[in-house]
Amino acid sequence: MAEIRRARRKDLGAIVALLADDPLGSSRETISDPPAPEYVYAMDVIESDPNQFLAVMVDGDEVIGTLQLTFIQGLSRRGLKRGLVEAVRIASSRRSEGLGAQMFEWAIEECRNHGCQIVQLTTDRTRTDAHRFYDRLGFEPSHIGYKLML
Repeated sequence: MAEIRRARRKDLGAIVALLADDPLGSSRETISDPPAPEYVYAMDVIESDPNQFLAVMVDGDEVIGTLQLTFIQGLSRRGLKRGLVEAVRIASSRRSEGLGAQMFEWAIEECRNHGCQIVQLTTDRTRTDAHRFYDRLGFEPSHIGYKLML
């Protein structure tokens, strides 16, 4: 049975490998041992922020999934709090086992526990398999997202 927990420093290399294990991530991420200093810095920032939760799914000692939760307190919608889910990955060798659904059930419950009233995510337009997965989970493609790379 897979367990979901807060990521630890020793998980960082495995998390980066998961992020790189797809066509989009392979061009954006750098796998190295030890992990590049930028990843170490980012993990330190995430760990120090109480509104961030970098999660890993593990099977024994093996990291088989990851996602990042960000809790956003807003003013709109009468001060509604949101949970933002990002960087979702399941190891390619473990896909189609229901692990992604298990990880999302956990993430949605964490959002509830933090007082969130909306769970939202963004996904690349080219990730059509992910779109079908999010549709099955009950997410609705309600907005158009824009990004500006700096």
